[in-house]
Formats: sequence, C-alpha cells, structure tokens
Amino acid sequence: MALSRHARIRVLFFALITCFSEAQNVPATFIDLPSDGEIRKILAERVRALGGSPDGIGIVIGIIGPKGRRVIAYGHSSTNDRRAFDGKTVFEIGSVSKVFTALLLTEMARTGEVALTDPVSKYLAVGVKTPQYNGHPITLLDLASHTSGLPFMADEVPVWNAPTTAKPSTAKLYQFLARYQLTRDPGAEWDYSNLGYWLLGEALSFRAGTNYEDLLRKRVITPLKLKSTAVTLAPPLKARMAVGHNAVLKPAPLFSSVSMYDAMPSAGGLSSSVDDLLQLLSVAMGYERPPLAASITAMLSERRPMGSNQQAVGWVVLGKGEDQLVMQEGSTWGYSSYVVWDPARRVGAVVLSNQLASVGDIALHLLRPNIPLEQTIVKKHIETALSSTVFDGCTGQYEVPDEGVFNVTREGDFLMLHVPVSWGLPKFRLHPESRSDFFVAELPLRVTFQTDSKGRISGLLLYPPRGQHALPAKKIVQPTE
Repeated sequence: MALSRHARIRVLFFALITCFSEAQNVPATFIDLPSDGEIRKILAERVRALGGSPDGIGIVIGIIGPKGRRVIAYGHSSTNDRRAFDGKTVFEIGSVSKVFTALLLTEMARTGEVALTDPVSKYLAVGVKTPQYNGHPITLLDLASHTSGLPFMADEVPVWNAPTTAKPSTAKLYQFLARYQLTRDPGAEWDYSNLGYWLLGEALSFRAGTNYEDLLRKRVITPLKLKSTAVTLAPPLKARMAVGHNAVLKPAPLFSSVSMYDAMPSAGGLSSSVDDLLQLLSVAMGYERPPLAASITAMLSERRPMGSNQQAVGWVVLGKGEDQLVMQEGSTWGYSSYVVWDPARRVGAVVLSNQLASVGDIALHLLRPNIPLEQTIVKKHIETALSSTVFDGCTGQYEVPDEGVFNVTREGDFLMLHVPVSWGLPKFRLHPESRSDFFVAELPLRVTFQTDSKGRISGLLLYPPRGQHALPAKKIVQPTE
C-alpha cells in the first residue's frame, strides 16, 4: 500500500504493518508449525544479527494451535541480568495496546454503554470541543479504525522531557482538538493516529466514570485472567521486566518515562508477556469462552479499507478469504512486538523482543512459511570527534516535499535533529561517523549531509529503516546566507 504523509516514520516507530505484500495471496491450506528446535534456530540467528547476547538482547515466541501452546525463548535481559527469558518475561508492547483499548470499546458496546456509531463528543466533558467536517462528527468507530481524520500526534505539544518545557497534559491535547480542522469526512480515509486512540481511551473512561487504567483492568485484564499485563507495573512485574535496548543496543528509556506518551496509555502504554498474549489469542480463536469472547469476535465485524488490506476494530486484516491473517504490531524506544493469528486454521503467534528492530517477519513466517525472513543486520556505528566548525555548517532547516521541515540545531557540543512536530517524536542527538555521516542512537535513523560545488551544506539524506529509500531534503537558504 502507498504510505500517506508521515507514514514512513510510523512504520519505523509506532508500528504499522510490515510484510504487507508478502503476506497477501499466500495460500495456507495446511499449516505445519515449525518445531521448537527450528524456532530456536531462527531466534539465535536473529539475535546474533542484532548483535545481541551477551549484550542482553533476546526474543520470546509463543505459538498456539489445536495442539496447545508453546513458548520458545532465546536470550536474557541485560549483561547484568543473566536470567533466561520465558513466557512470563514482561515487555513493553507499544501499539499492541490498541487491541486492548479496542476490546474495551467492543465490550462496552456489547453491554449497551456506548455504540460504535456514537459521536465521541457524547462521552467527553461539557465544553470539550472536537472537530467536525461538513457537520459530520467523529465517531468511536472512526477512532478505533484510524479513519477519524485526526493526525498521528498533536502539534505544538512537547514529546520529550525537558526542564524548559511544561509537562504535556490532557488539557493541552484538548486545546489542540479545539483548534484542529479536519480536511475530510470522518470515516472516509485510513490514516494511523495515536491521537485518535488517546481520545478513544478518554471517551471510554469518561463514560465509565473512572480512569483508563482502572477501567481496563476491571473490564479486560481481569476477565481474561491476565497476570502480567498492566499500564503501571507493580514491583513483582517490574522484577520480570526485560531491559529494553535502542538501535545501538544501549538501554532505552521506558515509554512511561516520556511525558507525552505517558499521557496516552490507551495508544501504546501497556506492558505484557507472551503467556498473557497467548491467552488473548486463545479466547480470540475459541479455545476458551470467557465473557469477553463475543466482544473479541465483534472486533472483526467492522472493517474499513486500508489499501489492499482492511482495518478492523483494533486489528489489521491481511489478505482475503480463508487465507486472511489478523495482526497488530508495536514498537517503543527499546521493544518490539507482533501478534498474528489465522482465524480459519485457529493458529497464532506472538513475538516479543527487547530491541526495537522489527520482529514481524518472524511472526508471519511461522504461520506462512512462504514469507521469507528478513536479512537483518545491525550496523555497528563508531562515533568520531569533529570540530565545532563542521557542526556549524550543518545547522539549519531542511525541507522534504510532502513531509515537512527538519531542523538541525546546535546544543553545546552536539547536533540535534528535530523532525516535524506531527510525527510525535522527540529531538534526537546526531552522532558523527564522518564529516557527512551521522546516526541516531534511539532509532535506526541515519543522516548524510550533502554539499554543493563550493563545499557548503546544501541538503541532507534521511535514511529510514526497513530498506526504505532515503528522503532527500533541501536546505532552506536564508536571505543572509
């Protein structure tokens, strides 16, 4: 599918969908799931490619099908924690959290507390203004299917903690909604939105008269008998938490430590384990029938077009007919997750990693062996020292058509990269490898500065991950230059 504006950064970070083209039209009349030994070999090769153990990188896989559940793990949490991963190891799950928020929505719709077609404004406090287009309001279903027309994130709201900036708040986000103008009818077009899922969580919480975390625990986590899924981790869960690692295999901050993301747990703030996510799939595929089974089934009943695939309520549906796969992916600063299941054959897979490199290809390969594994190699970056005069020449504004303006600034002895605000990402320090090549530690991003015939910086190339083409940006020349 074609990526919409800002979708490149969403693919690399907040998780959209990988391997779209590979997953479609791949017949699966019979699924012979790999053995534990075969899966362990895949994990060992991937962890080595990531530069993992003994650096503390690991992956846990869960398989569920007619023959029961299996958990296969490889690696450990960190160089200082040699405990082996298992099904109870806790990871941040990023946007897989949206599945839980969407399930909360369908459960409240099943009990008659809300209707999917209700406008979200019905469940917000008096005075909260939400945008409309041609008199058409945003509905709860629009939010849950990423068709609300709201952007990925709010602008002018800081996403990184800094002493000079105020902590983002719900009030700030509501102020953004009050002034934001939709450019199309809600429900008309798919465009991934963390902001939309934040608003959905706020509406459901207001309707129930409690906060999101307590509501989710009461209505979803407890009925499903999940033991390791939470927004706020109690000490026993913290003790089982894997240490997350960034793009250069250094310990990464928890998502909850970043104030903007802490303000929207319904979009990506949960942590969980393979055991718990297998329990979710067990209910989804009918191996267990607790009260939430009907609500999970209802999540697939409403679908919106998403290129050649479909967006259901909280889930993405890949392919057509009996070869469909249902999935959701997640990433945070130091973790990756992928949950996928085959409704027709009642098999599913969960893959969790404590490094932010994509693991979706592994999950899809387990259920569709014809989908190849990615040849993942993490490049070892070596930072070098440069003079301040080199940094001075790099500062300025760089414009990418249809993407926005990137700002490169100087902060002391460092260069900082500021991506467009609507991408919902903080500023990043650029680490030099040469006079022209720089890398970001938190994400697998690289920048190469380009010069003109006089040796002056005239533009840059931004290299996203996952084999995407570099984004060329032309430097905006000021009148005094």
